[in-house]
Order: sequence, then structure tokens, then C-alpha cells
Amino acid sequence: MSRSQLDNMATERLVGIARKWYSQMTGGEVPSISLPSRTKQNIAYDDEAEVWKYGDRESIRSAGTAKSALHLLKMAWVIWFLKKQIGEDRSSTLRELYYISEGWKKAKFQAQEESNFLIEDLEILTDMQREAFHLRPEEDGATIFGPLKLKEQTRRGARDIHCQDDVGEAGYQIPTNVENIELLDHDAQFVIAIETGGMYARLIENGFDSEYRAILIHLKGQPARSTRRVLNRINDQFNIPVVVFTDGDPWSYRIYASVAYGAIKSAHISDLLATPKAQFVGVQPSDIRDYNLPSDRLNEKDVAALKSELTDPRFSSDYWKEQIELQLTLDLKSEQQAFAARGLDFVTKEYLPGRLSDMGVL
Repeated sequence: MSRSQLDNMATERLVGIARKWYSQMTGGEVPSISLPSRTKQNIAYDDEAEVWKYGDRESIRSAGTAKSALHLLKMAWVIWFLKKQIGEDRSSTLRELYYISEGWKKAKFQAQEESNFLIEDLEILTDMQREAFHLRPEEDGATIFGPLKLKEQTRRGARDIHCQDDVGEAGYQIPTNVENIELLDHDAQFVIAIETGGMYARLIENGFDSEYRAILIHLKGQPARSTRRVLNRINDQFNIPVVVFTDGDPWSYRIYASVAYGAIKSAHISDLLATPKAQFVGVQPSDIRDYNLPSDRLNEKDVAALKSELTDPRFSSDYWKEQIELQLTLDLKSEQQAFAARGLDFVTKEYLPGRLSDMGVL
């Protein structure tokens, strides 16, 4: 689909929401919208897509109450702004949208979380990604380093880029809208998505990408949607394994979950962002025990997060239950860089090759 066709579709679907309100009012109805409940109690596994999506629970926001009427008013203003922005071929960030609402009087947002949530509403109602509304994230893109060749549309035209030969030591920076990237070719056995910049740099410095024909992707903590979309596309197009390497704490397990199962906040587009076949490498709680890694005690928030994950359907497998319960027993958490206690080469020469061989990746 061309850029102009996508713009026309986005505009038509956004305006279609307002048309529905008009039809409701002219028919003597109170204008309203119906949306799925965005909680972990309302995500269900889709066997066909192999991802977690929203279930059947829905909430209705009707202008019959002052609170919901105000929400619809704000949505109307946002639809107007996005339609204007698309028509002018301009873009803005989620943060800028929040500040732009300062001039909308009663429709002004009280916090950015409120405007972000409303954009998610529009994604669900239109069945389109926010990038189609010309909205950009604030964060810089993550990076790729390894035997992957792609084509990117730049301001000077299309450009072929090899993510080992044509990039600096940090790798290729993933743009905010990855639909402008064409994946051309690769010479990789697998993709390894890495939480921290320190470990990403360690693998590059030690030549892990060349020795094991690995595409390295730096997640930069909780991965941006563009990063998850790239992982999804590489796995789908080239059918090569994707593994995720994080710290050994409950917050890092949620990073893995967002890659493999989809995030609760974006469950409406899990089939585009999640990579169901992604496997978790570590740091596992069993690694903390088996390798006697330097570690810290769990704090109250860590314990609460682990217990919450035991009731999260995305962590319902025997593997995760065993590992989480072990971590609660050990009362320890550890970072990726803790492997350095055994030497700077240990993680690339011993831990990862051994673990990936056990997993059937190598």
C-alpha cells in the first residue's frame, strides 16, 4: 500500500468514528464507543495467530455521563488534529500531542498518560497503528548489528545497508516507522535480542555476531514498538530463531513477554508486534544458582512483581512457574553483566554457546 493510500485510509477511519457519533445522535441515541477492557484479566491466547489478544470483556463509554462525555470530546479534538496533520503531511510525537491540547480548553489533557491512552483507543477503533496517524515515539530507535541486509527509504532515495559492513560500531539505528524498511537478505543462524547496552557492546566486541552468524538487536530496556515490529518481521520473513537475553529480574521477564507474547497495552496489534516463537535465554534464576552469579536481594516490589507474574496468563507455562518460584526461594536477582565475574569472554565463549546449544538454536 502506498503512502497516500495509507493516509487516505487512516483519515477515513478516523473520521468514520465521528460519523458514527453523528448517526447515533440523529437517530436519537446518546453517542458512545465500545472498547475492550485493557487488563491482564481480559487477554486470551489466539491459537491461530499464536499471540495474546484482548478477550470478550468490553466497556462502553457513553456521553450519558459527564466523565465519558469529556472523553469523547477529547477524542473528537484528537481526530480533528490527526486529520489535519495527515492532510498537511506533517508529524508529531505523543509528547507534542499532549502539549498541543493546552489550547483545547475543556478538552485539554491532564497528563500524558491520558493522551497516550486515548491514542490506543483510536488504534483499536480504527484497526490501525499510530504511525499511520503520523505520530512518532519520543525514544530513539534501538540498534541492529549483524549479517542482515536491508533497504531503507531515505531523503535521497532508497539505500541498501548491510548491518555489519555499512554501519559504525553501534550498528544500524531502527527508524520509528519500520514499514519503510525492506528486508533483503541475511546470513544468520538466529537473532538475539539483548536488554542492556553493555551486553550488546560486549557481544559485538567479542565478535559473537561473526563467529555464530547472529543478528544482534539492542532492546534498550523495554523495547519500543518499532523494535518489536522488526523482530516480528525478521522472524516471519526469514523464519530464523529469535532468542531474548535479559537481566534476571521480574521486570526483565516482562521485557521478554512483550517480545514473545505481546504487551497488554498493545494486545490489539499483537499479531504485528509479537514474535510467538521467541525463546528466553536468560538470565534465568537457575543461572544465578548454578553459576553463583553476583546478585542482590529481592526488594518488596520485586517480590510483588514475581507473584503477579505467577497469575499472569503469559507466564502460565511449567517453565516459568518453576523459574519464578525458584527465584522467590533464592530471594536473589542478577544482571547480565554479572557473568563478567568469570571473565570478559565467559558469556560469549561459554554461557551463550552452551545455553543456545541446549535450546537447539546452535
